[in-house]
Amino acid sequence: MTEFEDINFDEIIGEGFDIVAEGIDLSDLNETEKNTEQIIFPILPVRNMVMFPKVVIPITAGRKASIQLLEEAQQNGDFIGIVSQKNSDQEQPTEKDIYQTGTLAKIIKIIKLPEGNITAITKGFHRFKIKKTIETQPYFKAEISKLKDIKAKNKEEYEALLENIKDLALKIIELDPNIPNAANFAIKNINNNDDLLNFICTNANFPYPEKQKLLEEKSLMERANKCYEMMHEDFRKLELRNQIHQKTSKDLDKQQREYFLNQQIRTIQDELGGGPESDVEDLLKKAKDKNWKPEVEEHFQKEIGRLQRQNPNSPDYNVQRNYLDFFTDLPWETFTKDTFDIDKAEKVLDKAHFGLEDIKKRILEHMAVLKLKNNMKSPILLLVGPPGVGKTSLGKSVADALGRKYIRVSLGGLHDESEIRGHRKTYIGAMAGRILQSIKKSGTSNPVIVLDEIDKVGKGMHGDPSSALLEVLDPEQNSSFYDNFLEMGYDLSKVMFLATANSLSTIQTPLLDRMEIIQIAGYTLEEKTEIAKRHLIKKQQDENGLTSKSFKLGNAELKHIIEAHTSESGVRTLEKRIAGIARWAALQTALVKEYDPKITVDKIDEILGVPRPKSLSELTDVPGVVTGLAWTSVGGDILFIESIISNGKGNLTMTGNLGTVMKESATIALEYIKAKHDELGITEDDLEKKNIHVHVPEGATPKDGPSAGIAMLTSMVSSFRNKKVRPHLAMTGEITLRGKVLPVGGIKEKLLAATRAGIKEVILCEANRKDVEEIKQDYLKNLKVNYVSWMTEVLDLAIEK
Repeated sequence: MTEFEDINFDEIIGEGFDIVAEGIDLSDLNETEKNTEQIIFPILPVRNMVMFPKVVIPITAGRKASIQLLEEAQQNGDFIGIVSQKNSDQEQPTEKDIYQTGTLAKIIKIIKLPEGNITAITKGFHRFKIKKTIETQPYFKAEISKLKDIKAKNKEEYEALLENIKDLALKIIELDPNIPNAANFAIKNINNNDDLLNFICTNANFPYPEKQKLLEEKSLMERANKCYEMMHEDFRKLELRNQIHQKTSKDLDKQQREYFLNQQIRTIQDELGGGPESDVEDLLKKAKDKNWKPEVEEHFQKEIGRLQRQNPNSPDYNVQRNYLDFFTDLPWETFTKDTFDIDKAEKVLDKAHFGLEDIKKRILEHMAVLKLKNNMKSPILLLVGPPGVGKTSLGKSVADALGRKYIRVSLGGLHDESEIRGHRKTYIGAMAGRILQSIKKSGTSNPVIVLDEIDKVGKGMHGDPSSALLEVLDPEQNSSFYDNFLEMGYDLSKVMFLATANSLSTIQTPLLDRMEIIQIAGYTLEEKTEIAKRHLIKKQQDENGLTSKSFKLGNAELKHIIEAHTSESGVRTLEKRIAGIARWAALQTALVKEYDPKITVDKIDEILGVPRPKSLSELTDVPGVVTGLAWTSVGGDILFIESIISNGKGNLTMTGNLGTVMKESATIALEYIKAKHDELGITEDDLEKKNIHVHVPEGATPKDGPSAGIAMLTSMVSSFRNKKVRPHLAMTGEITLRGKVLPVGGIKEKLLAATRAGIKEVILCEANRKDVEEIKQDYLKNLKVNYVSWMTEVLDLAIEK
């Protein structure tokens, strides 16, 4: 039930409030109420209350219209109609916003409050219903009809029900500490049953819509029944709340007893000497602010108890202390707030990385999914590409865009499973795995962790780290990642994992299955130029103590460095070349020598050394030399396949550190030539009396794979015919014994390598057309692509007539 207070007007006046009206005798009110014939009354909408007849209630008014209505009604001695608002948040209620049934009331006193509001002490008389609104300004006036209560037919039953209501109300007052004893006194001193019912309906802790339904009820018997039912519900809730309170008090008493006993144990330990009080207090202090789950709290209390029981001089004591230090340092349930601002993320990625449009788009899509799902159970991204294309720095940009902590865990050369899962704490020098150590260092349970060089994880005598990563990178399992040192599950599901690799061939298939692979092919010449202008030059100037005026490189000079002094998919070598120029400028500055800061092409060659050949025409200007396209772990590259004819017995020799598959491609090519020599314009005598030697230069580099098949066949036919291959032409594709050309992989990397090498035309399998269509056309603007299905088409395109 709500609080009921007797108002002492003498005290209010003593506090300096201004009483607007004189006191009104309540007996005069009753007489006035009997004689009135008025049917139009001012209507006062009230919030969060329902007024019943024969009840005195204070009403605080703050709205200008309400204040005016109360002051005028009090001054004129008028009755007012009090109705409840349907929505208490409505500041300016209309006809539709108020209930139609209310109570006629008389103002006893008005008290002005310091903040400008007024409180009116009112007494209710009759229930009424609004028939028609007469005025809305400055306040509501309406024509009403008075409502009569229907008396109970069975008077004894009604009186018995009211006695039950009275007894239940007294029990509720006794149970609820928020209700003052004055309410108990008031209920016991109300003699009229109707007045008692209205008093309880007014002050009971019912929802206001339910109170309104009680007011609208015509039958006093029905009103009493409904009131009794709701009071029973209120009483049941109070009993339940008190039971919970008593149980909690017992738990607190138990905790206080345990605390007292622990204090006694500490005192005894201090008397004996060497007690670990300071250690335990430090750990408890650190644990106090932790937002732990119940099972984590239970585990901590168990371990802290074990520490208290151990002798501080024993070796196990330090092991346990180190464990609890790590346990309390972990950021359990501590998270940074994500800023899923996709526009901001796009700007961050564009600022830090030029190009890589497809990759940035995929990362933004990934972030959008996380924003909508609001959890991290989404595919873990694996960025695969050659060195120097910005895979690791993409992870840093994602962390900046999300507003998260950034952690890089280098997995290159890792060969011990304990580096991931940690060691058992019983071992000397035991520690947690790198994942939990990194999370502890970041201070948050939802950082962005970049698992760098995941393809270079080894396998040693102490287990397989790749297998341990299966649980880390599985969104369905990592919500309870088990670390051997921690000895319980830790939730990694909020961590955003990004992995990087140069090659997929060394990664376990189950591990690959847990990640979404995003291929990063490399940069075009134009993109490298922009990256150098925006990032690399400024970085090297800063690192070498130079200013922006110390040296300048234009577009032409940068393109010369890229084409003549680098051969890569990324920009690491380019940065090294720019660093070489920066060091030269730093030396001139230190020696106080005059030099032209605008670096020319000739000066670049002087600083960086002899440039590599720009043209392939000299290398392929003889029969038997074909330019092939290859894919390596550092991106695409070109290779030359040479063949030469000599007198002999039709033998085939292969050199150049070739793998088994590549040797088989050469054998297939020769067998195809022998089978189709008439169609290819090669005599049988040449095949029987000539030896052919196939060589792939750079013999120190191992080479393998079927993609050089059509290049080998073309080289052999070129040698047998003594016809040169067209200049600036490259090719890649596998062949079958019947001359069918099959598709190969790494098309994007190979085509980018072709453009870097000045190739103008390439030959690909027809089935690779879809791979080319996925490549941004800007990359291929100076490259013509020919699609073939049979070897005869390759020879027609490649060998000069």
